[in-house]
Amino acid sequence: MNIVVFIKQTFDTEAKIVLDGNGKIDANGVNLIINPYDEFAIEEGIRLKEKFGGEVTVVSMGGPRAQEAIRTALAMGIDKGILVNDPEVDNTDEYGRAQILAKAIAQVPYDVILVGRIAIDDGASQIAVRLAEALSIPSVSSVLKLEVAGTQATATREIDGGTETIEVSFPAVITAQKGLNEPRYPSVAGIMKAKKKPLQTLTLADLGLSAGDLSPKMTINEYSLPTPRQGGRKLAGDAAQAANELAKLLREEAKVL
Repeated sequence: MNIVVFIKQTFDTEAKIVLDGNGKIDANGVNLIINPYDEFAIEEGIRLKEKFGGEVTVVSMGGPRAQEAIRTALAMGIDKGILVNDPEVDNTDEYGRAQILAKAIAQVPYDVILVGRIAIDDGASQIAVRLAEALSIPSVSSVLKLEVAGTQATATREIDGGTETIEVSFPAVITAQKGLNEPRYPSVAGIMKAKKKPLQTLTLADLGLSAGDLSPKMTINEYSLPTPRQGGRKLAGDAAQAANELAKLLREEAKVL
């Protein structure tokens, strides 16, 4: 079985987000990690290879630091990596990135493509389904359990208020939800082997794409940080007086009543 896993390098969940002078997120000095949902996709890809044989390829987009994420995936058990490193990637949107990924795997055989359900930085949850559309193959999102038999898969996915079981034919795109598996940690031996595993770096030109092919369908006008939390307030008086004062504050200041 040939498996492709797409991953994204994101900010650490505990990182302090600051904006630069241009109103964009400043990544300098911020710890970067593999998007946590993508770790479930990595683990599932490795498990499928261990069960059915074959090869797992990890693909990512980003600058040189994205190699760290790919090497971590290789240390976990992925066989080889592909990194699309081009400054124009930052100038497009989910539509454009899906087109880039579709081109990146044009020469890679695949039976199943695994992706995390959502990225914790932008929360868009669009690229996987857009990729399936670009490749003209089916997709199943938020998968909690995946059972494979030949070219067929049975996927149990999360829906509002419960779960749903879907049968799908390969090739297909599967997005991994928390609970699909328990991602493994890279072993010392895996880390050493990862240094020798192939990692191919591509530009948009290598993929036959140009900036004009990736004109964004959506633009972001501005980033802004949430309003800082204010300290609590202690209300004086007895219970009745405090209750009256609280109701007044909720109505006049918080404006929730």
